[in-house]
Amino acid sequence: MPFWKNLWEQLLYNEKDPVLFNSAFFLYFFAAFLLCYHLVRKHERGRVAVFTLFSLYFFYKACGEYVLLVILSAVVDFYLSNRIHKSEHESDRRYLLWFSVIINLGMLFYFKYTNFFISIVNGVFDGSISPLNLLLPIGISFYTFENLSYTIDVYRREIKPVERFMDYLFFLSFFPKLMMGPIVRAADFIPQIRQPYVLDREDVGKGFFLILNGLFKKVVISDFINQNFVQYVFDDPGRYSGLECLMAVYGYALVIYCDFSGYSDMAIGVARWMGFKIPANFDKPYQSSSITEFWRRWHISLSSWLRDYVYIPLGGNRKGRFRQYANQMITMLVGGFWHGASWNFIFWGGVHGAALGLDKAWKKAAWGKEWMERYGLWKAGGVLFTFHLVCFCWIFFKADTFGAAWLMLGQIFAHFNISLMGDLIAGYPQVFFLMALGYGLHFVPSRMERHLETALTKLPLAGSIAVLAAFLWLLNEVKTLEPMMPIYLQF
Repeated sequence: MPFWKNLWEQLLYNEKDPVLFNSAFFLYFFAAFLLCYHLVRKHERGRVAVFTLFSLYFFYKACGEYVLLVILSAVVDFYLSNRIHKSEHESDRRYLLWFSVIINLGMLFYFKYTNFFISIVNGVFDGSISPLNLLLPIGISFYTFENLSYTIDVYRREIKPVERFMDYLFFLSFFPKLMMGPIVRAADFIPQIRQPYVLDREDVGKGFFLILNGLFKKVVISDFINQNFVQYVFDDPGRYSGLECLMAVYGYALVIYCDFSGYSDMAIGVARWMGFKIPANFDKPYQSSSITEFWRRWHISLSSWLRDYVYIPLGGNRKGRFRQYANQMITMLVGGFWHGASWNFIFWGGVHGAALGLDKAWKKAAWGKEWMERYGLWKAGGVLFTFHLVCFCWIFFKADTFGAAWLMLGQIFAHFNISLMGDLIAGYPQVFFLMALGYGLHFVPSRMERHLETALTKLPLAGSIAVLAAFLWLLNEVKTLEPMMPIYLQF
């Protein structure tokens, strides 16, 4: 009886131990899913049913009863999108679209921003409204944007709505990307549902590489650096020297990249094994030589969503230079606010918006660029400047308050002593080794990664098992004592 009771408790939601790709429970979940999926692989509706049920259960294990929000969102947008498509009157179609937008953003604002606006009202009117005891549903920012893009695309007549509700629920709840993205467009995903399930050696090798690469970035690099150095410094920057604070900023830049891109890689790799191709979400962003290029490489699914559904509808660059800069600023403020209900995130988005505007202006009047390009300084200088601009913004992204962010900056500029570098490295040898390794791998040419993918694809089954066993041993040796929650899980 204790065994069955323990098993039952393992199957139920536990808010202290949500299921994640890097959790032990996920291995059992994924094994059961693969078995069931294999049994129905030749039947389209069977694949949809199995995938949807496992996805909803996966989400239940991650956030409990909030799984009902995903189902409710699917019901609302499935019904409204079909009504929009069938309606012949533009006013009715516009009304239905706005109804969908209000429903989706209303749920997002209620759970994510209610307490933020209560604090503003209390501050402005010296009020005493108590904040609501609301938990943020995991993944709500991601699937809200997917819902919005779907109904907007139907309204624009760029896609036709699906006729079967299970197809749309499948798209919205697809567990590899449900909690942390990438933000997938229905136009890219839904047509793949109809395709027969075919898994070739390239899919196996690509998926294998992405899953291993994602786990390595998340567990080996990001979790270790964050838990053993970065978090200590950001928790109380006043206790640390300027050099330690600066190294913590560099460390966090690597932590957030490896955390989020690692999870995205795992999601894309798992989807590839299931016969679905999801576009890449990152493209070595710290190699960017301008802030504009950075946003083409960082969180690509979000930046492209903001471009298509915020920046371009505002007018893009079609209404003069001033309007272009204003549209960029508004778009990035929306992007900052999307990340969280905090003035820090709004400031972070505002700085990026201003930087994008300055970058556009600079490119129109870049004196000396030809001379710098001739000597190879333009690219190197651009990469160095862009990286440090992004790191400056990461301070406000990571810090809990404005005060903590400015304290961190104050320590860096007022108490910086490079002579402490030797002692710092000696005190954190593993951390700085992994930081050097992480940045080194980030700047490795993409063709070397493709060679590694090809090598994994050509491995025989015994070779793949040996690589996997060695990799799991490595993860067990270097993993932190407690699993680190993915950073973007809070968004």
